[in-house]
Amino acid sequence: MICETYDLMKQGLGMSNEEMHQVFAEWNREELDSYLIEITADILAVRDDEGRHVIDVILDTAGQKGTGKWTVIEALDLGQPLTLIAEAVFARCLSALKAERVAASKALQGPKAVFRGKKANMISDLRFALYASKIVSYAQGFMLMREAAKEHKWNLNYGAIASIWRGGCIIRSAFLGKIKEAFDGRPDLPNLLLDPFFKSAVTKANGAWRRVVTTAVKLGIPAPTIGSALTFYDGYRHERLPANLLQAQRDYFGAHTYERVDKPRGEFFHTNWTGRGGTTSASTYVV
Repeated sequence: MICETYDLMKQGLGMSNEEMHQVFAEWNREELDSYLIEITADILAVRDDEGRHVIDVILDTAGQKGTGKWTVIEALDLGQPLTLIAEAVFARCLSALKAERVAASKALQGPKAVFRGKKANMISDLRFALYASKIVSYAQGFMLMREAAKEHKWNLNYGAIASIWRGGCIIRSAFLGKIKEAFDGRPDLPNLLLDPFFKSAVTKANGAWRRVVTTAVKLGIPAPTIGSALTFYDGYRHERLPANLLQAQRDYFGAHTYERVDKPRGEFFHTNWTGRGGTTSASTYVV
């Protein structure tokens, strides 16, 4: 998310490393105060012996040791929508295709990254979008831990976990204290987004968040994690999603059955969609 924010500043707004250094340093004194924001500000200011900014000579191919991959595998095994971390892992994978991307940049067309609005307004929007996306990232992480606790019969203290991360950890962040408060106040909280503090924060950020994603799309600058965070938020807040059509398709091609809105949960039905399939249905149903 921080990398995407940096990219939107650099490509979209045409900001210099010094300008970005100042912005990240300022953000680190506000609600985005965290280890990664702090070191990002530092990184953007460092020059090599020849006077060049080191950040500009680093090859844009990300390495990884597997922690993100293992987290996403666990999320898939437990059926949890850890969309943001998954996109972050895939973004690293895409970055590793450097030679292909160089060739594709000469062959594939897209919009030219020319921002027409007010730079100061977009910088403010980026701050809110990054903050809201960060909240979603933690919300999804705690969803995964809660489901893992059910699966493995763990008794996790989520407030204490947040406290552990507050020092000596790369995800150290000022708002981990707010996460602790949220779970201390309501240990059975199903999602951080439903806590009053975080609900208020994402509500306040909503307009800026959407403007950032829209701007990224218009400029042709990839923002997969910030975009996926907003998509998750919209999906989570919708009472009804189009999965009913998906269930109809599954029942049509594989007789996998479906539940009905006018019947109790746990009752499954099959429709003979073509008039030729009979009443046979699949014997298993997994949610």
